[in-house]
Amino acid sequence: MNKLMNLRTLFLIVITLGITSEIQSQKVNVEDSLMMRAIYDAALLEGKSYSWLDYLSNEIGGRLSGSLQAEQAVSYTEAQLNELGLDKVWLQPVMVPKWTRGVKEYAFIETAPGISSTTDICALGGSVATPDSGLKAEVVEVSGIEDLERLGRAKIEGKIVFYNRPMKANVINTFEAYGGCVDQRYAGAMEAAKFGAVGVIVRSMNLRQDDFPHTGSMTYGDTPVNERIPACAISTNGADYLSSALKLKSDLLFYFKQNCKTYDDVQSYNVIGEITGSVYPKRYMVVGGHLDSWDLGDGSHDDGAGCVQSMEVLRLLKKVNYKPKHSIRVVLFMNEENGLRGGTKYAEEAKLKGEKHVFALESDAGGFTPRGFSIDANKANFEQIVNWKALFEPYLMHSFELGGSGADIGPLKEEGMVLAGLRPDSQRYFDYHHAANDTFDAVNKRELELGAAAMTGFIYLMDKYGTKTEVSSIKK
Repeated sequence: MNKLMNLRTLFLIVITLGITSEIQSQKVNVEDSLMMRAIYDAALLEGKSYSWLDYLSNEIGGRLSGSLQAEQAVSYTEAQLNELGLDKVWLQPVMVPKWTRGVKEYAFIETAPGISSTTDICALGGSVATPDSGLKAEVVEVSGIEDLERLGRAKIEGKIVFYNRPMKANVINTFEAYGGCVDQRYAGAMEAAKFGAVGVIVRSMNLRQDDFPHTGSMTYGDTPVNERIPACAISTNGADYLSSALKLKSDLLFYFKQNCKTYDDVQSYNVIGEITGSVYPKRYMVVGGHLDSWDLGDGSHDDGAGCVQSMEVLRLLKKVNYKPKHSIRVVLFMNEENGLRGGTKYAEEAKLKGEKHVFALESDAGGFTPRGFSIDANKANFEQIVNWKALFEPYLMHSFELGGSGADIGPLKEEGMVLAGLRPDSQRYFDYHHAANDTFDAVNKRELELGAAAMTGFIYLMDKYGTKTEVSSIKK
């Protein structure tokens, strides 16, 4: 009889514990759901990100590293962070490259003496200039760097190499499509020079047919300065026209003139703001984007959007009266586009100071409708994050996938740390990427604010529950 009573008692205890646990779980979910709602309400009804972006884009403009506009952007964002009443705001010095485009580039395709048609080009970032009188030569079209070896010096020497491999339209992940052809932009001139080419034309990294050439970073590697050749990007419409013309007349001439120049490195800054943690002030979580941009447009999508969304995260946390356990930092990195100096410098300084970073989130994929996050984490941390998916689904955030995070936060990576990247809908991103149409009017206010809210919700959950490695070490 006593054994039976003991079994019944044990059964009741187990049931009671299960019910209590379920009630506690529901309480936590309700609490988190209410916080998410408050964050989204504050972002969509009283957001500041769009007005900040308006000023960055329309009053300052393109913010190429080392430029006056980059300096103005540093001053403006520092002032705005100070107005938020954060615990700390400071500038972190970093030396950055200085390259200028000069007078607008000019190009034409000559099919016969006196018969030519102009085409839209722009110099690639870091390229050398053409001779003062410009450069005119025959063109050899290739689909990628690998074609150079096949053709050999005999067919390339003295000519302009035209890289015409497009982004694959049937690849749904447009960043994957971009990765499949960006090598021709980055290393195309360096490799073509080895075969005696005198210049390089690169098809723009763009899935849309238009007349906007897209710039971007390039390298000459260890090529001697006197052997470096000028490199330009041509619009997708221009690339198709040139390719068609070459099929009709293989010995046509291409002329282009560009006036770019590289100077000595100059000092710039990362802009940093912090809310000091209430429980773990020496454990840091970072949210950020890159403040520099290319000079053709005003850098609204790349990456003004990511900067103002990151600033908005700290404003929203204060707005909803959430007191973080960890120290939360916003970092506006300088020089992601042509050097990654800001991200590298921040990680170096953190290491020198012995700062413990447990989480970092980057927004550098445009201000479009947010769809989810890519996560760079171990299994335990990834599973914890996936368990939060239901909290984001009411806001149409469905994608939580293992993958990359962001270029600027990459140097911070350590064992057990979680890195993440906001992943907006990417189908239109490369229509604007590094081009003159990357302007304020291309950004939708609501989409921008939805992204800021999603980032804030993610930071809130990471701060509240911590990383798995971190939680274990604290318990010990």
